[in-house]
Order: sequence, then C-alpha cells, then structure tokens
Amino acid sequence: MEDKIRFGTDGIRGKADRFPFTQKGLINLGSAISKWSLQKYKTNPKLLIASDTRISCEKIRTYLKLSFSKFNIEYEDAGVLPTPAVLQLIQNDPSFNFGIVISASHNPYTDNGIKIFEGSSGKLSLQDEKIITDLFAQLTNNHYSKNIEENVPKHINKSLKNHYVKNIISHFSSNLLTGIKISLDCANGSTYDVAPEIFRKLGAEITVLSNKPDGENINNGCGALHPENLQKMVLATKANFGFAFDGDGDRVIAVNKEGELRNGDDVLAALAQHPQMENTKYIVGTIMTNHGFAKYLEQQDKTLIRTPVGDKYISAKLEEEKLVLGGEASGHIIVKNYLNTGDGIFAALKTIESLKETNNMEFNSFEKFPQILLNLPVSKKDDLSKPRYAKLIESKQKELVNGRIIVRFSGTENVLRVMTEDQNEELANRVAQTLATKLQEALM
Repeated sequence: MEDKIRFGTDGIRGKADRFPFTQKGLINLGSAISKWSLQKYKTNPKLLIASDTRISCEKIRTYLKLSFSKFNIEYEDAGVLPTPAVLQLIQNDPSFNFGIVISASHNPYTDNGIKIFEGSSGKLSLQDEKIITDLFAQLTNNHYSKNIEENVPKHINKSLKNHYVKNIISHFSSNLLTGIKISLDCANGSTYDVAPEIFRKLGAEITVLSNKPDGENINNGCGALHPENLQKMVLATKANFGFAFDGDGDRVIAVNKEGELRNGDDVLAALAQHPQMENTKYIVGTIMTNHGFAKYLEQQDKTLIRTPVGDKYISAKLEEEKLVLGGEASGHIIVKNYLNTGDGIFAALKTIESLKETNNMEFNSFEKFPQILLNLPVSKKDDLSKPRYAKLIESKQKELVNGRIIVRFSGTENVLRVMTEDQNEELANRVAQTLATKLQEALM
C-alpha cells in the first residue's frame, strides 16, 4: 500500500520512479519532514539540501522544496556534495537545524533515497523517524499540478562546497601529499569534482577515474564496489596509493602501490596505528569485521568492539562509549573527533597521514581470516530466529573449526547476506555455499 514510508539502516530508499518517490509521495514526505521540524525546532527551522549525481535527484529536490516553501521552512541548496559534507556543514554552522541528502549511496542510478541529518546529534533517532512516519501516514490529499515545479527556485549556493573543502584541508598539513602520486575513482558520484580538488590542494599528483557523471553512470562498474579499474590505474601510473569512493562519498576502499586492495578493515588497522590513537584502547567494528583484525588489535593491547552492520550502529557505539575510531569493511570509516559519520575523502587523507607517520607507505596490513560473503536475492525477509532457519544455521556453525557464521538481510534491498569465516578457506567456502543454497530455497 502506498501510505507508509519506512526508514531502513540508511534513511528511506527505493526505486526512483516508484512510491514514495512520486510527485504525491514526495510532496507528502516533504510536508511530514516540515511538520516534524516545526515541532522539533519550533519557529523558523533552516535546512541544508544536497544530492549525488543521479538523474532523479532534481525531481526529488523540486518536490521537497515545494513542501518546504508551503510550510515556510528556510533552506539552502548546496547542489552535488558528498553525504558527509552536509553533516559537516550543519555541525559547523549553527544556523542550520538539519540537513537532507538525496542519494542511494552505492545503489544503481535507478534507485534513490533520502537521508536526514539532525544538526546537534547527526543521524535521526528512532523516535524522530517514527514521528516523520506517523505524520506522513496522516497526509493523503496533497496534490499539485504537473507544472507547479517550474516555480521552484533553482539557485545553488556554491560557497557551501568551498566551506566543506576548507574545513577538510584545515585538518592536515598543507604539504601532506607533496611528492605523492595518487589515483582516485570517484564512482561518477558526488565526489567527482570535490575529491580531486582537495587532493590537489594538499599537493598530490593525481589521476582520476569515473569523474564524468551523466546521471546514469553512478556506481556503474566503478567506485568502491568495483575497484578493478583503480587497481590497474595505480599500477599503470606507478601511483603510491589509490582510493575509490562510493556514489555519495561516505565510503572509501584503498589500493596500495602493488595494486593490492585494502578494504575498510585495513584502513582501520592503519588508523589504529596513528600516533593520535596511541591511547585509544577500543576500536569499533561490526559483526562482519574480519577476525584477523581482532587478533591484530589484541597484539597491540587494543580491543575490537562489534556492532550490528550499519554505520549508524558504529556511530551510536562510539557515542555511547565515548570512543574515537570505528568502521566497516565496506569502507565506512568514522573518526569521531572529526565527524560522527563516514567521510571517504577525510578517511583517505587520514590514512595517508598515518602511513607516513608510521613509515608504512607500502600499506602493509594484518593477516586476514579467509571470509566468504554471498549475496542472495530473496522474495521475502522472514525472521531468521525461527527454528527452521536457526537450526540450519546452528548445524553449519558446528562444522566450522575456528570460524563463525553471520546471516542477515540487507537493510536496503531484498537480499540475504551469508558470511562464513574460518582459517580453512576451503571449509568456509563449502559451508557458505551449502547454507546459502538451503536458505535461499526456503526464502523464495
């Protein structure tokens, strides 16, 4: 039924041409957000809007703006900017109460989404999400003529991008990247112009891939999910490092000078060695963080704390325990004394700074446990704690000698994720394949 919106692990997401990303759905969503903001911030709330490069972003921002104007909500439009830029900007400028990013992150261009950042605390609380959901459900009759969007202002405040750039650069020495060759893959997404600008301003000699967005090529065979071309570019240009971002710029995957991939766990390992982290005894990861990383930290008298998958859980744990560093293998890296969400550009720069400080320009890393991850399309998301699933998972867990099994549903897609991890890769693979086949059959 087209009367309910649902917040997933990363905001509201779905097909860009379907509910709630229709004219009526978006105008109602904008109205619900407006009413929520008036309740929360009282009079004259102000918000910042930005998006990635998807062709559908313009439609979404237009209908949201229509609703904001109706409720006299003041807004600034920053145009295309990475997701973390919005949080950075609203936390550095108290005139903003909250921010909205129009993006589906690493998904294909046919999807889109809306993330809402709360000015004082970052991502929305579950209570805020419930209020917006309930307000949306009460709205049924909002409708505008097809041509009313022509009256929506198209002004982009370009100075906001400059503020983001200056703020990141201010955290590093002006010659941080002098003499360093770096390849960047911008995923044809929101980092396409801002990342090269920042790296050049800090002195790097750069080559850039996937920085020509056309509205449909975001994440298409490029970026953090497809780093193969970046690996080739690093080797071809004899670069010291390569960094691949995802569509909205909150993730980063690295490549060393030998063309070897370094995922978020490797980035965390490098950052854990930063001199500023010397007294940091706890690092936050997720249930998917490689067990080899946990062993690596133990050798340095540090401890890995695991959360459910999702950067919002990492952020919440960092806040709860008053910790500084956390992240996911997928490339969400949070350095909390900078920002309480992942910023791929900042994480890449901080990683280089740490590698320089620790004399590890080769980006050597820890020894990983073999990890098998299978993503399986399913037609339903059933409760995996039901006996029919739980007994099957438990029986397969017993087959692993030194490993573990994680089974979970994607928060944004109808996908079941099965992960097995063991020192014996052949065993891990066999268990994963068998378990995945049986679970997929049960969920179709």
